[in-house]
Amino acid sequence: MENRGTKQQAEALLPTDWGTFIVTVHSDDVGEYTPHIVLRHPSLNIKEAVYVRVHSECVTGDIFHSQKCDCGKQLTESMKLIEEHKGVIIYLRQEGRGIGIINKLKAYRHQEAGMDTIEANHALGLESDYRGYEEAAIILKDLGINKVKLITNNPAKIKDLVKNGITVEDRIPILVPALKESIGYLKTKKESMGHLLNLSETKT
Repeated sequence: MENRGTKQQAEALLPTDWGTFIVTVHSDDVGEYTPHIVLRHPSLNIKEAVYVRVHSECVTGDIFHSQKCDCGKQLTESMKLIEEHKGVIIYLRQEGRGIGIINKLKAYRHQEAGMDTIEANHALGLESDYRGYEEAAIILKDLGINKVKLITNNPAKIKDLVKNGITVEDRIPILVPALKESIGYLKTKKESMGHLLNLSETKT
């Protein structure tokens, strides 16, 4: 992403089930309807490596608790970790690996016919993954954060943040139990996208 105009547009306190956080929104335009959202612990210490979760929007998983993916469960576990370790969540508005909710639901139909997530995207004439993490790096730098302990299973996320000037001091795995509805999705993540998963340790 080349949008280097991303900046904080508003800030407030947000009490949650996991504690109270400072919530901010970031975009290049104050009128942006879907800005990136950041939750940070009030006692954040930027002098040390910060626990950070860069989470791509997943309406079906994060809001409606879809069992087709592990996104919502990863977000919940990340909320616990940032409360415990006084960290940050950056919620990037790149739904469906960047294809948007409409195409995501069209891809679901192909998955129902037996395709995996990558095959379904290709059937729609789309790439496997359009996501990028440059804007997350911009937001981190704006917060004064240059060194992180990244909560992720995705090596591409690590590579992209490092490329954009963020030091990833450590990777914090985030493993949640697989369900029969999500095991195929997780296998595709591991086998085709290189995610660092040990599916033998999950439960179906």
